[in-house]
Amino acid sequence: MPDAMRLVVDIGGTNARLALVAAGSLQPQHEKTVRCADFEGLEQTVRFYLKDCGNPLVREAALDVATSITADFVRLTNGPWGFSIEQTRSALGLDRLHVVNDFTALALAVPTLRPDELQQIGGGAAIAESPIAVIGPGTGLGVSGLIPVGNGRVALQGEGGHVAFAPMNDREIAVLGCLQQRYAHVSMERVVSGMGLENLYQALCELDGVRAQSLGPDKITAAALTNTDAQCAGALEMFCAILGTAAANLVVTLGAHAGCYIGGGIVPRLGDYFVRSPFRSRFETKGRFSSYVAAVPTSVILAQTPALRGLATLFHGAR
Repeated sequence: MPDAMRLVVDIGGTNARLALVAAGSLQPQHEKTVRCADFEGLEQTVRFYLKDCGNPLVREAALDVATSITADFVRLTNGPWGFSIEQTRSALGLDRLHVVNDFTALALAVPTLRPDELQQIGGGAAIAESPIAVIGPGTGLGVSGLIPVGNGRVALQGEGGHVAFAPMNDREIAVLGCLQQRYAHVSMERVVSGMGLENLYQALCELDGVRAQSLGPDKITAAALTNTDAQCAGALEMFCAILGTAAANLVVTLGAHAGCYIGGGIVPRLGDYFVRSPFRSRFETKGRFSSYVAAVPTSVILAQTPALRGLATLFHGAR
């Protein structure tokens, strides 16, 4: 293992993905995925990983977290960890530690993606000098964008998954009514994420007078894809439709004529179902701005660990 490696860590609500990057490279090496719940915290996870790699010399690291970053102490919105940026940097003997939102890292990765790492679903050709929108459901709902500035782009750090859920038809209005009995604020993340899929399933069972089973997002998805449960099928269909609304909202907000890229842990696994789903038709349902969004390409990110590549760009001056 060569010296002077850089460490990149992608921390989601469920898993953490770690890798090393050689100086001057954007390509992650020695990738490893661990469950966050299996470790006490970030420092212990990094030490475990570096030991597994033979304890290479690492002086600089970049990590992303599925939460907002507004102070030195960071706590995951949907995960078990919290940590001080400065204390972690010092404890690991790092000269520099970059910390960004997980979808900021994904946004930084978009310009590095190859055509075979993307699946375009609808729209025309991207307008290269325009903003880029990035969105994706996983444990939560991540949102970011890349904004042209000077000769480069700046990635946004925001929490767009927590905007309010705005239903588009009577069925969704009824679902919102169910969820308002549980949550003071029904955000997009409450319906477009892993837990959101569960919420949709449970709400549809309630509305249909069917006893809800104890099903996680994986089982709901499996039943929907095999069409063996009506409420599971309805939940996944509604999930894709609402994601279309959320993506279109982001596109018109940013003026993202360079395209909308969909990542996260759920959509890339849906395959052809997502292509056939109501996602794109709902995306283009924008009233007076329907033709505006119809021209914008939407693409599913198929790359396995793109955020690690995005983190590596921080070592080269990306923002």
